[in-house]
Amino acid sequence: MKTTTAVLSSAIRWFQIRRSCEDKSAIPLPAPSSNTSREPLTDSGDESDSEKQSTLSCIPISPPTTNPFFPTNPSHILDVIIVGAGIGGLATAYLLGTAGHRVTILESATELSEVGAGIQLSPNATRLLSRWGLGDELERVAVAPQNISLRRYRDGDVVGWTPWGDSMDKQHGSPYYQVHRADLHQMLIQLLDSLPVTIQLNSKVIDVDPSTPLVTLASGESIRGDLVVGADGLRSTVRTVLAGREDKPEPTGDAAYRAMIPAEVVLADPDLRDLIENPALDIWMGPGRHIVGYWIRKQTMYNLVMVHPAREPDMYAAAKDADLNVMKADYGDFEPRVQKLLALAPSALVWPLMDRKPMENWVHPSGRVCLLGDACHPTLPYRAQGAAIALEDAAVLGNLLSRIQSKSQLPTLLKAYQDLRISRASATQLASRANQAIFHLADGPKQVKRDALMREAMESAVRELEGDHNVDDHLGCPNMWGDKQRNRDTFNYDADAEAEKWFEEHWPLGKCTDAAFYQRFITGV
Repeated sequence: MKTTTAVLSSAIRWFQIRRSCEDKSAIPLPAPSSNTSREPLTDSGDESDSEKQSTLSCIPISPPTTNPFFPTNPSHILDVIIVGAGIGGLATAYLLGTAGHRVTILESATELSEVGAGIQLSPNATRLLSRWGLGDELERVAVAPQNISLRRYRDGDVVGWTPWGDSMDKQHGSPYYQVHRADLHQMLIQLLDSLPVTIQLNSKVIDVDPSTPLVTLASGESIRGDLVVGADGLRSTVRTVLAGREDKPEPTGDAAYRAMIPAEVVLADPDLRDLIENPALDIWMGPGRHIVGYWIRKQTMYNLVMVHPAREPDMYAAAKDADLNVMKADYGDFEPRVQKLLALAPSALVWPLMDRKPMENWVHPSGRVCLLGDACHPTLPYRAQGAAIALEDAAVLGNLLSRIQSKSQLPTLLKAYQDLRISRASATQLASRANQAIFHLADGPKQVKRDALMREAMESAVRELEGDHNVDDHLGCPNMWGDKQRNRDTFNYDADAEAEKWFEEHWPLGKCTDAAFYQRFITGV
C-alpha cells in the first residue's frame, strides 16, 4: 500500500497535468462597497446570519433556461408574503413569481445587500441554479475546487483527500462551486426583474395571524395574503408563531471568525503559492477547533472560516469585529502556513454559532403559513449544506405551488412540501452537527483512528483515479466526503424531480378541493 506522501504526490501530479490544459485567467469582479452595516438580511444559507455586507453592481443574467419540471400556468393565482430577502426567500420569490403568483417580500434591512463572505454550492444546489438560468454566471464568478483536503493542524499533513473538480459533474451531474455570497444574492435579485414580485425594505415583521393570514409590521402596517412563507432565518419570528411559544436558538459552544485575504498578498509568499496553484477546499482539524479555507471570485479572494470555543457570555450577541491578536493566539499551535494566512488577514468578524433541534412541523395547522430554510432547519457550517438545502426547499415549494388549482388545495400542497423535505433537511442538520465532533477530536486514540479511516478512503480515491474501479464506498467514513454513498445521497438529489414524483403518485387525488377529506385519506385519521 502506498504511503500518505506517495498517495498525495500521485494525486497532485494528476491534477497538475489536467489543470495545465485549462484556462486559468481571472475574471475581474466588482469590488465590495465600503458598507459595513450590521443589519443582516434574514436568510437561509450556509454560514452565519450576521456579518459585514457588500453591495455589488449589476451582474448580467442570461435568460432562464427552460425548466422541464416547472409549469408556469397555475389555474389559481396566489398572493404570497415571503418574510426575508435572503437566498432562500429570493429563490422562492423567483419560482413563485415565474409561476405567475403575486409575491411580496418583507425584509427588515434598509437595503438589499448581502454578507461579504464565501459560500459553498454543491451539485444538489448548482443543478437548480443552472436550471434557473444562472449556470453561465456562476461559472464566471465561481471557483471549482479540485479536491477537499483534510489536514492535521500542527503540520498540515493531509489525512483525508477526495477529488472533486470535473469528477463532480461526471459523478453527480452538476459542478461544485465556491462563490462570494453577495454574487449569488445579486444574481437571485436580478432574476426577479419583470416578475410580479415586490420587495419591501425596512419592514420588520413582529406578528403573524395564521388564520387570515395577516402580517403585522413594526411600523403598524398590516399586510394580508393567501400564504405566508417564513424565510426569516435563524431568529425567525414566523417560527415563533408556528411553535406557539418563544423559541430561541441554542448555543453550540462554538464561535467562528471570518476573514478574507486578497490573492495578491497570498501569491507574494512562496510558502502559500501552492494554495492558489492547486485550489482546494482545505480543512485543518485540531482539538476543539478547525479552519476552512477556499478561494472565491475566480481565485481573487481567499475565504477563511475559523471555528473555536466561544468566549462570549452572551451567546445571542451579533457578529462583531474580532481582535486579530486574540484570533492568532487561538490558532497559535497550527502549522506555519496557517500562521502566515492569519497574519495576512486585514480584518475579521467573530460570531457565535447557534443551532436548533429539527422541527416536527414546518406548516401551521391553518395551512396558510409555512417555514423555509434556516427558519425551520438552521444548518451549522460543518457540512456546507445550508444554502443548498434552502434552495432545495424553494424548488420543491415553488414546483408544488405552480400546479395549484384552488386556494383550498394549499393545505394539501404544503403538507406535501413538508413531507418531501423534512426528513432530508433534518438528517442534514444532524450530519452537520456530527462533523463538529469529528473535526474537533483531541489528540489521542480516537483522533488516530479517525485519521487512519480517512487515509484508507484517500488511498482508495487515488487508486480509482489510476483506473481501479473496484474500490470500497467507505460507508461511514469520518471524512463524510469520502463516503461515496453519502455523496450520492447528498449530491444526486434533484428537488424538482422529487416534486414531480409526488405529483405522479398523488395529484389525481390532489384535484379534490376538499382539503380536509384529502388529509383524512392520506393520514387515515
